[in-house]
Formats: sequence, structure tokens, C-alpha cells
Amino acid sequence: MPSKAFTRRCLPALGTLKGGVVVVGNETTFDSGEGVNINASDVLEASKKSNVVVEARQVAMRIFEDYTQSWHWILLGLVIAMVVSLIFIVLLRFLAGIMVWIMIVLVILVIGYGIFHCYMEFASLKGEPGADVTIRDLGLQTDFAVYLQIRQTWLAFMIILAIVEFVIILLLIFLRKRILIAIALIKEASRAVGHVMSSLFYPLLTFTLLAVVIAYWAVTAVFLSTSNEQVYKVFNNSECEYSRDTCDPKTFNTSNVSAQCPDAECLFAFYGGETLYHKYLILFQFYNVFLFFWCANFVTALGQVTLSGAFASYYWAFKKPDDIPAFPIFASLGRALRYHTGSLAFGSLILSVVQVIRVVLEYLDHKLKGAQNKFAKFMLSCMKCCFWCLEKCIKFLNRNAYIMIAIYGKSFCPSARDAFFLLMRNIVRVAVLDKVTDFLLFLGKLLIVGIVGIFSFFFFSGRIKAVEDAAPSLNYYWVPIMTVVVGSYLIAHGFFSVYAMCVDTLFLCFLEDIERNDGSAERPYFMSQNLLTLLKKSNEQPKTVD
Repeated sequence: MPSKAFTRRCLPALGTLKGGVVVVGNETTFDSGEGVNINASDVLEASKKSNVVVEARQVAMRIFEDYTQSWHWILLGLVIAMVVSLIFIVLLRFLAGIMVWIMIVLVILVIGYGIFHCYMEFASLKGEPGADVTIRDLGLQTDFAVYLQIRQTWLAFMIILAIVEFVIILLLIFLRKRILIAIALIKEASRAVGHVMSSLFYPLLTFTLLAVVIAYWAVTAVFLSTSNEQVYKVFNNSECEYSRDTCDPKTFNTSNVSAQCPDAECLFAFYGGETLYHKYLILFQFYNVFLFFWCANFVTALGQVTLSGAFASYYWAFKKPDDIPAFPIFASLGRALRYHTGSLAFGSLILSVVQVIRVVLEYLDHKLKGAQNKFAKFMLSCMKCCFWCLEKCIKFLNRNAYIMIAIYGKSFCPSARDAFFLLMRNIVRVAVLDKVTDFLLFLGKLLIVGIVGIFSFFFFSGRIKAVEDAAPSLNYYWVPIMTVVVGSYLIAHGFFSVYAMCVDTLFLCFLEDIERNDGSAERPYFMSQNLLTLLKKSNEQPKTVD
């Protein structure tokens, strides 16, 4: 097919005759090579999609320019998010009950303000020319500010925020009694974090190790992907026994092929290779992904065991804080590396196998997208759903197994069994206490992200008159806003993950305590007054296990 160069690619040499007839090299149809005639108008529609690549490149360049203009403000926003998170954790240490209620009210107010702002923008665009155009009719635009000029965008934002607000309020209404009980657990977690303040900085080590794992995986994947070679094949028009054989363009003219097949040419065919290594290159990529999952899960497990060991040493200290070790985080990390490396590797291996299976299923789904077999698609979707559920279950069991490892020092399988049956014997407490506490901590993350996100929105959009001149001039002001929001969530998640691990550890220690002790002089409780209050509020009698 006649072609022309376009961004280092060959595109059909399209043209139009009188009357608007589309042609490719003065022909309205051409043979596709498989005995099928293709109309030039079809080729025109396919070529139009190449504009998407050019527009995407322009968008990427504008985003890069925005980052160069606003990177220092983004860093300032992330530092503010870290300071706000740290202040929030410190306030929880002294005012846990009050802070939880303030957090709940502020989350509702922040989301409520988002709904109000979206409504005001929606109402202000009423009657504006072009504001009633739908997103579907607008299509893909490189200038994303255009989407903020139509009413449907703000209506969609308003509906999403209203649904989130409704769900949160509904959960708070139904869980109002259990929230009081969960606050007692959060108060005890605040005390534990206060006595083990170094735990707040442990996520920095986890982040560093994960960065090393990700870098190693990425470099290996790039080396594997670029290890292909240029493959040349023999192309000819007449009969030739060497047709489609591999050839070397440097020695082709002096070889027997050119002598026996005068019209044959040695042309580039594809990137790849025909060796055993190139044949199984995709397996090496899957193996690299498996190693990435295994190492990443091991780093996460190491962090969980380290934090669990530190907080368990706080709980089982009879006289707090006198009986707490001097450096609980370092002591727990040393125990984990010396005695529990095999258990962590085994637990991470189980989770990694399930994750790799999920990747394989996604790969098959991508390859079979063009298939018309409805039954195969249905079975593939069912398998993806089942392995997703399995991964969530294994993560939950592994987390509690690591806590039992930190408490008793047993291997992975006995610890997983003990944790599972302990949770099953106290399934009601797990459902109404542990998960309600997780929900409250999630609201804390939303609050921090919401506060930082709102301030970054007003700053980068130039709506704060006092600092309007300091705000950088941007192509898309949502680029630094989204970066700050995502970064703030990761920072808040890092701080609150320590809190969540503390809550889960204390909760499992609490269950062990009420099963093994009865509060008598011979078998006293190790729990504090807060957790005794929690036990009374739950209206349940402890069941001791001899």
C-alpha cells in the first residue's frame, strides 16, 4: 500500500479526488493480502485514530511542564499532609474520644462542602452557551478544563459525593453503639503508640525496602523486554525454497540464496528471536512478576511482625510502662529477622502464588478479548472473582497469623491455625469491634486527604486572593492537586497503618487475655482499664480456656 512517514511510522498515503472520493494511491479499494478488498474510506477511519497518539503526546508534555512549574509546591503540600497526620496522631494520644467524634463530624462537613461547591458550580453554568453539552458528545479533549465548563461534569461529582455522604451517615447511624466501644480500643491503641513512638517512623523503612524491590523488578523487566533482536526473513515473488527463512542482510548478497532466487530480498520481519531463550521469554517475565510479589509481600510481612511484636510487648507488660522493653521496635525487628524469616517467606509465598494466578488470568482475559465464546468469558470472570476473594482472605489470615507469630514465636502454620480459631470463637467481637475501628481510622484518612485537597484546590486554581500571585501558571491545575491528594493519602495511610496494626494486635491480645485469664489473683488480666470497660460495654461474659 502506498504510504508516507508520520512520527516515524508508515501511514497510508490517503487523498481525495473530485467529489470527495477517498483514495489510497489513486485507488479506492485494495487487496488486504488475504483475498479481501478493503475500501479506502475504512482506512481513513483507522488513520484518524493516529491523532489520538499525537494529542496524548501533547497532553503528556503539558503535564510535564506543570510538574516543572509546581513541584516545590507539591512537596510543600506533602509536607503539610505529613505534619497534619502527625498532629492528628499526637492528638489521638491525649484526646482519643474527642478526636474521633471531631473526625466524624469534620468528614461529614468536608464531604458536605464538596456537595455544596459542586451544586454552586452546576447552578452557575445554567444558561451558559455550550454548558448543556454532554460528556459523551464532547468526546476526548486534550484541554481538560473544557469538561469543567459543562454542567454534567459537576452533576456527576455532586451525585458521587452525595452517595458517599449518605453511605457514611447510614453506617454511623447503625453503628452508633459500637462506635463507643471502638473508641475504648482506639484509646488503648493511642497509649500503646505513645509508649512506642518510634513505630510511627517504621513505615519509612518499609517504603525504602519496597522502593528497592520495585526498582529491581522494573530494571529486570526492562532488560528482558529489550533483549529481543532484529529478525530478517527472505521475501520473494517467485518460487524459492528459502522463502521466509531467517537471513543476515550483511551476507545475503554473497549467499547461495541470492544466487538461486534472484528476486529474493532479505528484509526486516520483526523484533524477537528464534532461540530457546526468546521462545520462553514470556515465562521469564511471569517469573520476574512472581519474584516481585514475593519480595514485596515479604517486606510487608516483616513490617507487620515487627510492629505486632512491639505492641504485644506493651500489652503483656504487667506494669506499664516499667515492663516495656527499652527499644521495642528494634528488639521486635531483631526477633523477626533471627527467628521468623522462614515463616514470613512461607506466608508471603502463599499470597504471591495467588497473586500471580490473578495476573495470568488478567493476561488471558486480555488475549481473549476478541473471542466470541460467551461461556469462556463467563468462566474467566468467575475465576477472577474467586481468586480476588481468595487473595483477600489470605491477606486477612496472614495478618493475624503474623500477630500470633510475634506473640508466641511459633511457626507460620500453627500460628495461622491458632489465629483462625481464636477469631472464629470471637466472631461477633471481630465483626463489631475490629471492623468498626478500621472504619473510624479510614474516616481519619479521608479527613486528612479532604483538608489538604481542599486547600490545594483553592491554591492551585488561584481562588485565594492573598496568595494568588504566588500560585504557578499551569496548563492543568488538577495535575498538582491530584498529585497532592494521592500523596496525602499514601502519607496518611502510612501513619494510620501503624495505628491499624496496633489496634489489630491489641485486639488479638485482648481475646487471648479474656480466654486464658479470669481476673482473679492467680490469673489476673493483662488488659488495661479501658479494655475492661470495653468488655463490660459489649455485655459478654469472658470464656476462659484452660
